[in-house]
Amino acid sequence: MQYDFDLVGKIGSMALIRREDADIDYNIFSRLGRELRPGMIWVTSGAAEIGRLDYIKRTGHELTCDSVDAKTDYAAQGQTILMEQYRRFIHQDYSVRQVLVEHQHFNDESKREHIRRLFLRAKEQGAIPIVNYNDPVSDEENRKWELSVLRREMREVHECVDNDETAAVIAGLVSTRVLLIMTSTEGIYADPKDPATLVRDVLAPDAEQLERRVRQLQAHCVGASRAGANGAHAKLEFALGPALRGTTVIIGHGRHRISDLVEGRVPCTRIGID
Repeated sequence: MQYDFDLVGKIGSMALIRREDADIDYNIFSRLGRELRPGMIWVTSGAAEIGRLDYIKRTGHELTCDSVDAKTDYAAQGQTILMEQYRRFIHQDYSVRQVLVEHQHFNDESKREHIRRLFLRAKEQGAIPIVNYNDPVSDEENRKWELSVLRREMREVHECVDNDETAAVIAGLVSTRVLLIMTSTEGIYADPKDPATLVRDVLAPDAEQLERRVRQLQAHCVGASRAGANGAHAKLEFALGPALRGTTVIIGHGRHRISDLVEGRVPCTRIGID
């Protein structure tokens, strides 16, 4: 099978910071920067959390406004810092292109095609797209109303506020050999309270059996790494579509190298048709 891209990857907010120091984990950005290259699309969370940490450093306190407004303001502050780190560590021969998306870009055929062509051009032009949901300009109430209208039309709807979903949708927009979801755990656990129950392989010979295995595993998934996240259950849901289309989905810890996760040299969960 011919693929447009070698990898669509995503990293979560909590994998980009050192919680004990309330600061950016520059080692992770450095490690990512050494491996990201044209032929990859990188979806990144982290703007709101990095913006929050930066605001606290500068003022000594958190924002006291409404929580929705605070997330907007933190994301606007953190977005520039986030992109600064990627540009700082990615090889200087490669261009870096910020792509801020919203749900509407993936629920409209012409907008989807526009973004698809942007990604394909980036590969040909030696550039790496860095994608994030555009929280600073996304109004939650308007988004909910727009999505409800689409659902009433009985259409497939992409919300994409969760960047796991954004990465999965992009993996369907272009064809990719690997969808890598980097998070703050080693992968998916049969028992979330027991690290020894890491599920290393969710593989099956055909689509029907693969979906059955994923559904069985979802029954064990509860909890999330932070408020507002949907956890392992949602990661598996988003991973299923690309896996059924022939993409190998890998879920693993953000402290590992991309190449080590892709080549199976470190613990992770691998999902696909074998």
